[in-house]
Amino acid sequence: MKHISKGWIAVIVAAAVIIIDQLVKIYVKTHFYLGETVQVLPFFELKFVQNNGMAFGMELGSKLFLSLFRIVVVAVAIWYLVKVVRDKAMPRGFVVTLALIIAGAAGNIFDCVLYGSVFSNPPAPFVAEFVPWGEGYSSLLHGYVVDMLYFPLFAFEWPAWVPWLGGSTFSFFDPVFNIADAAITVGMVVLIFFYHKYLVFDSDKEGKDKA
Repeated sequence: MKHISKGWIAVIVAAAVIIIDQLVKIYVKTHFYLGETVQVLPFFELKFVQNNGMAFGMELGSKLFLSLFRIVVVAVAIWYLVKVVRDKAMPRGFVVTLALIIAGAAGNIFDCVLYGSVFSNPPAPFVAEFVPWGEGYSSLLHGYVVDMLYFPLFAFEWPAWVPWLGGSTFSFFDPVFNIADAAITVGMVVLIFFYHKYLVFDSDKEGKDKA
């Protein structure tokens, strides 16, 4: 790994995340009907859901705005990553975390931009199929993000005497997500705890280096 340049590390990490993410999504979309669940382990299920929004099924604003916003954010992040790669003082781990975040965002962008144009979206119990370009369930930039990873680790019912919550069921962890979401989350956690100090470039240093 030490003999591989930081640029190639970023490319390899990003490509691996995007390819694996898309292969899993396409498999689930073309082999599972919407809402279908397959239990893999007692605490892990494959559950096919789709969403309009951001990571873990959250929603924010219109679909078109969200798709365009994602594209702009990824473009800026790639520009920043190029600067990081060119700075010899930046550690390889920082490059990896940025590549994970960018690849995760890009993986979900593929869904939003392309899936509506190339996939059908039938109701259960039918599964989606590839269709000729433009004959899909929606238009360009309006596709749904495919999620499938579900970890219902534990659940319990609140005692009746608990105010407001009594009798209701609490379960952890409810969100269904995908590999792209996981890459973003892992990258952000590592970035915050280990590499946050590298987020701001030293403009004085850059000026001296150019001089």
